[in-house]
Amino acid sequence: MEISTKQKNKYPNKYPIGFYVCTSAYALERMAFYSAKWLIGIFIAAEVIKGGLGLTPADGAKMTANLVAFTYLTPILGGFIADRWMSPRLCVILGALIMAAGYVFGYQASVTSSPQFLWAMIILVSIGTGLYKGNIAGISGRLFKSKDQLDSAFSIQYSIANMGSFLGTLTVSFIAYKIGFGKAFLVCAMFLVISTLWFYFAGKATFGDIGKKPFEANENKTYTKKVAKDYRTPLTLDDKKKIAAIILFSIFSIVFWVVWYLTYMPVLYHWGPDFDYANKANWMIGNFRVPSAWFDSLNSLCCIVLGPLLAGLWTKKAKSVKGDMSIFKKTALGMMLLSAAFMLMATAEVVRGDGQAGLIWIVIVGILISLGEMVFAPLGKSFISKFSPPRLLGLMMGVWPLARFIAGKTYGYLFEALSTYSFAPAYGLVALVVLLCGLIIWKLDKKISFLDDGENVKSALQN
Repeated sequence: MEISTKQKNKYPNKYPIGFYVCTSAYALERMAFYSAKWLIGIFIAAEVIKGGLGLTPADGAKMTANLVAFTYLTPILGGFIADRWMSPRLCVILGALIMAAGYVFGYQASVTSSPQFLWAMIILVSIGTGLYKGNIAGISGRLFKSKDQLDSAFSIQYSIANMGSFLGTLTVSFIAYKIGFGKAFLVCAMFLVISTLWFYFAGKATFGDIGKKPFEANENKTYTKKVAKDYRTPLTLDDKKKIAAIILFSIFSIVFWVVWYLTYMPVLYHWGPDFDYANKANWMIGNFRVPSAWFDSLNSLCCIVLGPLLAGLWTKKAKSVKGDMSIFKKTALGMMLLSAAFMLMATAEVVRGDGQAGLIWIVIVGILISLGEMVFAPLGKSFISKFSPPRLLGLMMGVWPLARFIAGKTYGYLFEALSTYSFAPAYGLVALVVLLCGLIIWKLDKKISFLDDGENVKSALQN
């Protein structure tokens, strides 16, 4: 019996096998990256006798900040290369191998006790990420014949990537304590080698012609470049207001991400169990000492578990009489949750006195920043997609990763500055600044919302 078109649409095709190849390869890369991010922070500040470099926590914060920052900037260049000049598949493979080489340099830093090798690692991992991250997502998307499947597919990819980072930080922390921080970088390199081999051989069997040629070639089509009809059309007053709103939103996003990244530094260096001068929190559960890397694992786990719950909440609110919260109020809520996490840290410091804070404080802080991230993070590209004048969409989209880059470059220096003051007042002040930003966005909601012309622009996917 022939199935009608209506019935076929009701039961969409399964995801291509190649999509799962890309997704599992990406999960392996995330295992390596988040493990290495934690390893750098520990390795730099650990005493030489314990296998570290013996530098200051501020040095560790600034190095991890550079690793985070440049991995948001280089994908712009990597995407440009794959669009015009090089096979996206080759970009992904080269990117993975360059990152693997970077992690080998991390190992060399432990052998020679030389920070220069760590800088080489940061440079190589940043370049490799630029070639890898956006292009593996691009290949994933082009494997689908129906664009209607993309939203759900990339949501699955995001969840599996978080599973990768969860498993990475969960296991590599044990490996590092067993074989040493330096050798643990080789484990990260191994993840990338496996990712490369899997992507190449499994992809060869499942990708077809997707990704063999630069994206702009679009396989069998020949494109001629021409200027869009509206390119020289002067910007209207509404267009200028929308651009101003995007810039304002991006400034607030810088504040959010600077503070969000900053959270990891006091957890590692002030409360963490890995340094004699820290250990101001009790990380013990019975006879088991919880690794500080599990703070990263907690964040990934929250994204996996709580993400669908939040999606359900927004859907339920959208169907209610009042409707869903506006994008601006959700942004404000994300900042308020982050502010609450910092207020909690300052409170924990006061409560502990000369003793140790309970591990529950750190767990609640991790949950709050994860909730803040899940409320705040997916909104940026959606906001820019909806508000940007069409002829400036590419330029405005570039503002978002630029904001993340600025935030990544900044938080290490902010941690260094805050370290010169008493913990509770300094981090309490940060909480108040973030709360003030959230309240400002909440108050601006009605003034900005009228700019929404109701165009049906689909939300861009958060990487």
